[in-house]
Amino acid sequence: MNIHVKILSKSLIKPSTPTPDHLRIYKLSFFDQVADLAHLPLVLFYPHCNNNPKHEVLEESLSRILSHVYPLAGRFTEDESSILCLDQGVTYIKATVNCKLDDFLQQANNDLDLALPFWPHGIMDVDDTNLFVTPPMVVQVTIFECGGLALAISSAHPAMDGFAAFTLVYEWAKVCKFFIPSKEINFMSFNLGTLFPTKDLTAILEPPVCEGKRTQSKLIAKKFIFDEVSISRLREEFDSSNVLSFKPSRVEMITSLLWRSLIRAARSPYLKRSVMSFPLNLRGKVVDYPEIASSFGNLIIEIPIKFEHDDETKVESLHHIVKLIRESVQETTSYCAKATPDEIVSLVVNLYNDGYAGFEWGGDKEVVNFTCSSLCRFPIQKTDFGWGKPSLMHFGSRHSQVFWLYDTPCETSIVVQMDLEEMYLDNLVRDQDIMAFAKF
Repeated sequence: MNIHVKILSKSLIKPSTPTPDHLRIYKLSFFDQVADLAHLPLVLFYPHCNNNPKHEVLEESLSRILSHVYPLAGRFTEDESSILCLDQGVTYIKATVNCKLDDFLQQANNDLDLALPFWPHGIMDVDDTNLFVTPPMVVQVTIFECGGLALAISSAHPAMDGFAAFTLVYEWAKVCKFFIPSKEINFMSFNLGTLFPTKDLTAILEPPVCEGKRTQSKLIAKKFIFDEVSISRLREEFDSSNVLSFKPSRVEMITSLLWRSLIRAARSPYLKRSVMSFPLNLRGKVVDYPEIASSFGNLIIEIPIKFEHDDETKVESLHHIVKLIRESVQETTSYCAKATPDEIVSLVVNLYNDGYAGFEWGGDKEVVNFTCSSLCRFPIQKTDFGWGKPSLMHFGSRHSQVFWLYDTPCETSIVVQMDLEEMYLDNLVRDQDIMAFAKF
C-alpha cells in the first residue's frame, strides 16, 4: 500500500490561561532522569462520522488541558534537570493522506508498520542527541480522503511515562467531547520532583556495558489476539496440576506463554538466558504517599525478571515461568508499599545495576532482552473525542523488543502488539503455542 502523508501546516498550541510565575520551573524527578531517552508515540485511528471535529475544536480543547498539564507546553532546560514553563506551546501538525481509512485498516490490521507514516512528523529522527531540544509533546492530525482521521500524540519519555501519557489523552478526549472549561480540569498532581529529587547519576548508576535493551536492528510490529475461548483453554493449561498456590491473571498467563515462545525463538541452537523487563506503575502502591496516585511524570520501576538456562525443562514449564513473574513483581510491589522515597530510589538503582548495567546480565550479548507492558483495564480503547471509539491503536518507540497487552473493546479478549526483530518474529509465528492460542 503506497501511503503518502502530506504536511499542511505546523503551529504551536499554548495553554488557554498563562502559567503562574511560581510554576515557571517544573523540576524533573529521579524517575524522569532514568527514563529512556526517546519520544513515545501513540496513534488512534477514527472513522468519519457527522460529529467529526474540526481542527479548531481539537486545538481549543488541547489549549484548555495544557493550562492544567502546563509542563508539556514548556521546554527542557539546558542542564536537563527541569522544564522551563513559559507557555512556549505544543507542536500541532495538520496533514492529509492519499487513501481512505477503510482501505488502510483492511491492510493495517495485518501489517501494523503501515501506521508508522502517521507518527508526528520528525519524531522518528528524535534520539538521545536531540531529545532535549525537541518539544516535550507533539501532536499530528492526519485526515483521510473519506474524512476519517489519525490522531497521533508523541511525548518525551523524560517528561512523562506511558501511564501519564495515556491518562492525558483520555482526559483530553473528555475535555473535547464535553467542552469542559479549563478551571474544571484537575486530574494530575505535580509533586514527584519534590518527593524524588534528581540525583548525580554518575555516582550511583553503573555505566551501561553496551546498548543493553536498545536495539539497532529494524523492529517489525505484529498484532496477536487471544480471544475468550483461547484464554479459557490457556487457563486449563495452568489449572492442569496443583503446582501453583495462586490463580494467575489473564495478563500473567499470556505473558508467560509469550515469553516462553520468545525464549524458544532465541535458540541458536542452544537455549539462551533472558531478561524480561516488567514496568511496574507505583501510583497508588506506596501506602504512606497517597498523593502520588495521580502524579504527572515518570513513576515506573522496570523490574528485571531473569530466566536462567541451567535447566532445559524450565522453559517448557509454564508454571515455572508464571511463578517467576509473579514472585518477582510481588517482591518489588510489597517492598515499595512500605518504603520511603529514598528506599525506593535505592531499589531502582540496585535493580538497574544488577539487571541492566552489570557484566553478568547487561553486558552479556547472549542474554536476550524483552519488555512486557500491560495496558489492560486502562480505558485507552474508549478514548472518545466526540466521534466514537478508535478503530485501531498503534504505539511504541521501536527502540527495544516490546510486547504490549491491551483489552479489546468488548473487554473479553486481549490484543498483543509485538515489536520484534524479524528473526524472532519469524520463529514466533511458527511456535506451537502461538499457533494454538493466538489469532494473527
